[in-house]
Amino acid sequence: MSGKALRFLLPLAIFLGIVFFLWRGLALNPREVPSPLIDKKVPAFSVPLLSDASKTLSDAELRGKVYLLNVWGSWCVSCREEHPVLVELAKKGTIPIYGLNWKDKQTDAIAWLARYGDPYVASGVDRDGRVAIDFGVYGAPETYLIDRDGVIRFKQTGPLTWQIIEQRIMPLVAKM
Repeated sequence: MSGKALRFLLPLAIFLGIVFFLWRGLALNPREVPSPLIDKKVPAFSVPLLSDASKTLSDAELRGKVYLLNVWGSWCVSCREEHPVLVELAKKGTIPIYGLNWKDKQTDAIAWLARYGDPYVASGVDRDGRVAIDFGVYGAPETYLIDRDGVIRFKQTGPLTWQIIEQRIMPLVAKM
């Protein structure tokens, strides 16, 4: 192959490679952010309860249960969108939901739950965001499905919908 042909083909190959990767990226769902924590143990945590700061919510006391851990905040617009789904799911009683109130004022969070309903068995408070960092939270809301051994089996970034619950979460819960 001559040098002239190589000078033409090499930039063309690089260009086509870039186009291919950009084209593949358009097919990805931005709501499906892969988590390195899937199939790994829940990070150790112990946080005060929103309802009673003298009590705690911890990974150790949740071990042995299949549950959802929902990261939320009263300041979070998407949490308000998701909240009716969580309230209805809690009423069905198919899976317990625990909350992790993230970077919120206690009075605002309590008032928010009183106004919109409280779907949580208990809600812990992560005022400084350290627990959320350990979980790799990108932003509220995020929901984790955790098995009896304390292993994260599913992560939803963004609001939960009935479609996600029925198609993704409940089939996993049935296997547990």
